[in-house]
Amino acid sequence: MTRGAIAAMRNTLGPQVVEQVRALFDGGQRELAARVPVLAADCAYGPHERHRLDLYRTSEAPGLPVVLFVHGGGFRLGDKGGAASEGGSWQNAAFARTMAEAGFLGAAMNYRLLPQARWPEGGEDVVLAVEWLRANVAAHGGDPARIVVAGTSAGAVHIASALKLRPDLALAGAVLLSGLYGYTPLDERDEPYYGPNADYPERMPREAVASTAIPLFVACAQYDPPRFQSEFLGLMAERLERHGAMPVGMIVPGHNHYSLAMHVGTSDRRLADEIVDFVSSC
Repeated sequence: MTRGAIAAMRNTLGPQVVEQVRALFDGGQRELAARVPVLAADCAYGPHERHRLDLYRTSEAPGLPVVLFVHGGGFRLGDKGGAASEGGSWQNAAFARTMAEAGFLGAAMNYRLLPQARWPEGGEDVVLAVEWLRANVAAHGGDPARIVVAGTSAGAVHIASALKLRPDLALAGAVLLSGLYGYTPLDERDEPYYGPNADYPERMPREAVASTAIPLFVACAQYDPPRFQSEFLGLMAERLERHGAMPVGMIVPGHNHYSLAMHVGTSDRRLADEIVDFVSSC
């Protein structure tokens, strides 16, 4: 039933589709929230009010790999969702909670948004959050030498931008879900963040993600809009040309742009299991 409902939505974007997808997974994700409460909430990783992240853990072992989730939202919307167990937003915290249930230290961050934020502030915020984690996760059971960042849509863009801003950023790996890297033209909806079209090519992180030695996991959805699928294929092809091998990757059947990340933590384990295996290998 869930796959049929998502197939019926096809590759449409918009708030109405977000709510339809959310309704499909709401019950199971609230159960996940109840199982995995916040370990440390609203940790300030920088000076802005949006510079906050939450931590999740179920394992008592020391030195856990750390997985930081960077939410999507078209550069305009989104929240780390730490109040899910009290009836608030769960969809972005669910990824971090799932990583915690897998035996990692999960984290979910907020970052600066439009209309105040502009390129490259999202990438700068990812850099700040990673640096905070490196300095502080050991006190929460994490291994500062094994930090993997994972993001969807705008979150994947910000991770890629962080690699452009800081090629030396100390990461064990990166998970990029339905991101934009510079293989397609600027969409007018994104111009408020990037600025004029003439500035767009030089601001995109294509070179950084194509050349980085950091292990990558790259995915898109069967029902992603063609732009996002072209970005996925472009990155995979350039990685093959440059490195002689593609990164770990998936085109996830039965999902769309929103459900790709939002279903993580449900009984559909295909993507989650691949990400867990990737993090374990980093």
